[in-house]
Amino acid sequence: MERRLGTQHEMSAVPVDYLISTLVTLFVVVDPVGLVPTFVAITHGLPRSTRRQVAIRASLIAAAILIGTAAVGDWLLTRLGISLPAFRIAGGLLLFSIASEMVFGVRIERQSRTAEQAIEDLRHIAAFPLAIPLMAGPGAITATVLLAAQADGRPLFLFVLIGMILVVIGLCLAIFLLAIRIGPLLGITANVVLSRLLGVLLAALAVQFVIDGIRAVLSAAP
Repeated sequence: MERRLGTQHEMSAVPVDYLISTLVTLFVVVDPVGLVPTFVAITHGLPRSTRRQVAIRASLIAAAILIGTAAVGDWLLTRLGISLPAFRIAGGLLLFSIASEMVFGVRIERQSRTAEQAIEDLRHIAAFPLAIPLMAGPGAITATVLLAAQADGRPLFLFVLIGMILVVIGLCLAIFLLAIRIGPLLGITANVVLSRLLGVLLAALAVQFVIDGIRAVLSAAP
């Protein structure tokens, strides 16, 4: 009886660890706070109602992309014949590249250039560059596939992943709606410091993905 209760307790504790890992990973990769300067720049001069529509549409598109990735990402890997350890290593390297850009400030400059290219077409500004590639970019998609693979087909874990996607995208939406007030409060220095700290944290998570991938390869070797 005690062994059964212990097993049930362990199963109930696993989603908590997975929830924390998923929330931290998605929050760091999507970087809602870091998107504030870009959102303010590309929506500058727009009416408040238009700015609200852009924020809502971008959030819906990004959420749809990431949830779709969580649902079919692992299946797609199987169809393409890509092993999970290989994708973990490749994904970890990609996330590390994004983390290095955040630490050295390259990501902010690239986001600004991308925003400037799309500002001429306000009809598509929500889809590009806000939803893609800023919110649901390669890093976020890669992280979502890796987290979905960790779920290993367990519905509870998949629901947790989808829930955390909605939480992070919802946070992005809330920050976008308050961007006009939040931007000046944070200031340039605070945005730079926060981006650097999140970049270091993402680098550590990326290295862990690579370690897990290499460990899986070594354990599967004859």
